[in-house]
Amino acid sequence: MQKFVILFRGINVGGHNKLPMKSLVPILEASGFKDIQYYIQTGNVILSSEDEPTTRIKKIISQHFNITPEIITLNAEDFFQALSKCPYLNNEGKLVHFYFCKNTAELAMEKIEKYQIESEQYSLINNIMYLYAPEGIGRSKFVANMESCLGTAVTGRNLNTINKINTML
Repeated sequence: MQKFVILFRGINVGGHNKLPMKSLVPILEASGFKDIQYYIQTGNVILSSEDEPTTRIKKIISQHFNITPEIITLNAEDFFQALSKCPYLNNEGKLVHFYFCKNTAELAMEKIEKYQIESEQYSLINNIMYLYAPEGIGRSKFVANMESCLGTAVTGRNLNTINKINTML
């Protein structure tokens, strides 16, 4: 069995796409997944599986919760690599963000230049956009337009969440 990190995109936000993690765990267990843990309701699941689990998990969620969220799946080694390659690890965890790309990212430089403010720093490494945003992301136009800047769907996590998942692994 191999460990996987499952990152859900756009669930449990503003009362939409409800996917209660506590209810999901026994359903995943009944489907043969092992060692299931979750971290906060925004969709971070760690589990063990014999094979790559994305398609099965999507089907399970669709059948039981009547939603079909985007899922980005990383095996444990890919997750560890993502963390180790972050160029902003020495900064405060809430100010560093990882944007995991669903498909191959293609930087739209004209959009990035339009939305990025001077204090924001970014690096795209192995299809993960790392962002250091010392002024936070609440009002960041770059973050609000991240998908159009990268040309693909993304799901973001801050370094604090990534570190917690890392500990759980």
